[in-house]
Parts: sequence; C-alpha cells; structure tokens
Amino acid sequence: MVELDVKNVSLDQVIHIARDKEEVRIHPENKDPVDRSAAVVEGFIKRNEVVYGITTGFGHFARVIIPQQHVRELQKNLLMSHATGTGPFISDDQVRAMMALRVNALIKGYSGIRWDTLQRLLYFLNNDILPLIPQKGSVGASGDLVPLAHMSLPLIGMGRVRYQGQEREAADILKEKGLHPLILEAKEGLALINGTQLMSAVGVLNAYDSRVLCRTADIAAACTMEALRGTDSPFDPRIHALRPHPGQSLVATNMRSLLTGSKILAGHKDCEKVQDAYSLRCVPQVHGATRDTLEYVTSALEIEINSVTDNPLIFPETQESISCGNFHGQPLALALDFLGIADSELASISERRIERLVDPALSNLPPFLTQEGGLNSGYMISQYAAAALVSENKVLAHPASVDSIPTSANQEDHVSMGTIAAFKGAEIIRNVRDVLAIELLCAAQGLDYIEEKPGKGVATAHSLIRKHIPTLTHDRVMAYDITTMKELITQEEILQAVEAEIGKLN
Repeated sequence: MVELDVKNVSLDQVIHIARDKEEVRIHPENKDPVDRSAAVVEGFIKRNEVVYGITTGFGHFARVIIPQQHVRELQKNLLMSHATGTGPFISDDQVRAMMALRVNALIKGYSGIRWDTLQRLLYFLNNDILPLIPQKGSVGASGDLVPLAHMSLPLIGMGRVRYQGQEREAADILKEKGLHPLILEAKEGLALINGTQLMSAVGVLNAYDSRVLCRTADIAAACTMEALRGTDSPFDPRIHALRPHPGQSLVATNMRSLLTGSKILAGHKDCEKVQDAYSLRCVPQVHGATRDTLEYVTSALEIEINSVTDNPLIFPETQESISCGNFHGQPLALALDFLGIADSELASISERRIERLVDPALSNLPPFLTQEGGLNSGYMISQYAAAALVSENKVLAHPASVDSIPTSANQEDHVSMGTIAAFKGAEIIRNVRDVLAIELLCAAQGLDYIEEKPGKGVATAHSLIRKHIPTLTHDRVMAYDITTMKELITQEEILQAVEAEIGKLN
C-alpha cells in the first residue's frame, strides 16, 4: 500500500501504483487541511464574493459573474466543455499514475475540494475503474485541462471507463456499485482539472523506463565490446577522475564490472588496433551524459509531483483565494524535452555499434553475422530497422517546449506544450528499446563466433539471450527475435539476470 500524506511521494511509489496496482490510502491527517480549504470556498459563496473560477467564468470569461444558484452548474459545465480530447486513449498505467498524482496534489489543502470528492476519485483508482482519457488536446497550461476533464467526468456519472477489461459507461458502473454521481460544489470542477498531472504521470513513467534503458544500454555496449574484441582501457577510473561528470564515472564503473574476467579482452590487449572507434571508446561519455540528464529530470519531477499546481489557490490561514500560474507546465516541458533528446542518443550510438558488428571490414566477423552470406542476409536489414528508428527519433527529439499557441482569446497567451513533450519522450523510449534489442541480438551472434570466454556480466547476458533466442544459422523472420529481445528488456529480465551475477549496476 502507498500512503499519501504530508511527506513527498517518490517516483518509485508512483510506479508501484501505476504498474503494480498498489492500493493508495490518504493519511487521515490530511482531512483537516482539505476541510479547511473547502470551508473557505463555502464562505466565499455565502458572502457572495467575486472569486475567479468560483463565482466567475473561466479564462476569457473571468469577468462574467455567475449567480449563486448556478455555481454547481458552472462546475459541471466546466468538465463537459473541457472534455475535448482526441486521439488514442492513454495507457492504463498512465491513467493510474495521473489519478494518483492528482489526489496527491489535492490533499495538500490549497484547492478547495471536499474530502468526499477526493474519496470518490480514490475509490475509482483503487478499484481500477479507469477513465478513458484521449491522449491529445492538452497545451500544458492551464495545466492538462482536457485530459483531466476526461479523468473527472466519470465522477459525475459521465464519460466512459475501462473496468475489468471492458469499456463501459461510467453511469452504469456507478449504478452497479450502488453509488450516485457526485454533485460538484463550488471550485471542485476547477480543482480537479487544473494541474500538470498527465505530463507528470507520463514523465514519471518515462524517467523510470529511461533508468532501465540506461543500464541495459551499458550491457549492450559491453556485449558489443567483447564481440568486436575491443579494449577496456578507456574505462580506467583515472581517466574519468580528470573529467568528473557523475554519469561518466558511473558508466565507466559499470563497463568495468560487466567486463570483469574477460578472456576475450585479455587475449587482444596487444593486437594491431591502436584504439577503438568512438561508439566503443566513448560509451562512458555518451551514456553518462544521458544519465546526468536523467538526474536533472528526476529532480524536476520529484518537485512537480509533490506540488500544488491548480488555480486559484486557497489559503485558509488568511481566507484568501489567489490567482497564480502554478499550472504552467514549463518546468516539466523543458525537462521532458531534454530527456527525449538524451534518450535518443542511447539509440544513436547503439546503431553505430550495430553497424560495426555487421560490417566485416570493421568487425573481423562474418559479413552481416551469417556464415552463408548471399543465400542468407543475416542481420543486414536489422541494421536498416535500427537506422530508421534512430532517424525517427531525430524528428521526435525536436523540442515541443519551444512552441506556444495563445488560447482563450489571448487570456492564456503562453503555453508549455509539456504534455506533447512527454508523449514524444515515450515514443522515443519505445524506439530506443527496439534499437537496443537489435544490438543485443547482433552482439550475441558475434559472441557465438568467438571461442574465448567473455566477462561475467556479458556471459550472463549472452546466456539469457540464447535461452530464449537461438543462434541464427539460416535466415528466419527477424521481427519475432526482435520482439522477444524487446520483451526481455521491457520485463527487465536481462537486467535482473546480469545484476544477480555481478551486482547492481549504477
């Protein structure tokens, strides 16, 4: 169980909620600040005060005063009018992360939402009743209005959900569970939809997946290093002490660990090659820079997922409602664009290592890693696929955050496009995973041609691959092998096997 309270929720806890379906509980100590905030909003209504989003319209309609008898209707209309999403529905883990993060922001007691409304949102999450949320439609300020509106519709008996593997009307689920649709009070609709929780949710998942890919990329590079009979001298710790970027040193340490005990490297220390190509020699510098980027992005995400990001904010101590811009996604937009760029470089250098493996002029291995070249094409076209994925990533890595289109009749005249950055990053990660899968397949095939024993980490990776994917002796449908290898990466099987043998990688 994950308990949300006054302390910070961690990225790993969000992952457990999103992917392991951990139950979520709100600590009872959060009820008092939530109730006090809701009471302030109730006071505004009783005194008939003019407060943005509570007794006024939204955005361009901020100067339109809403009569007291229409306050509830205003909040319902807000959800319906803002649910304008298009495109495919986001994945279940993204929905769960998004819901949990919205709860975590609202329990701080600055949003004016009622405890009962929070409990209903939590009920949906813990019972895996997941709103169907279209991917497209958010400009990243005022937060993720469109997707959060779709997330919130089922609470009032509208919209559709995924429950027990079926897409169903939310109203039917509520009736089945003996629940009535919520009637939102003042400010509650706005509190539910004004925040950065979709870009944050996708960002957290991207950061976790990037962490896995970084370590897997080191394993792939080490396997290729052995298959190409490279040298481990560029990983000497004295080198990296002279340029002490943290990620660079961590990767060099990983490479040394993975290659420990290698008879292949030992047998080629005095060969005719003076030095390795950059794609081997500069693994610490390239992979390490991605790691350093990931550390920055993780820091930004840790702040964001524990922040209050709606508007206006309610301050019970002074009975104030203050309009602000905490919903603006720029801090995450820049970070998530940066992460996409950094991840794409893992694939870029990996593809260059793949090319070295399949080119006999560079590898001293059979052309395209097949014995009967001509009759068989071997891994020739696998490199094509990797090249295509790397090229696609170059397009996807163009930053979304440099764009802005004014909205709401120029009342909201600068937006972040952070949610687009998040989804681009997720697609880049999928492509990187595929490229690393191809490199691991090629490296394993190259190792099959070498009699000497590789390092312990490489030997473990090679053994696991061969347990699931046989040596390529004649051409077969390569897509099946790539898919199997990708699953070994996605399910962290190759990473866990290697770490069980040599210890946890950095």
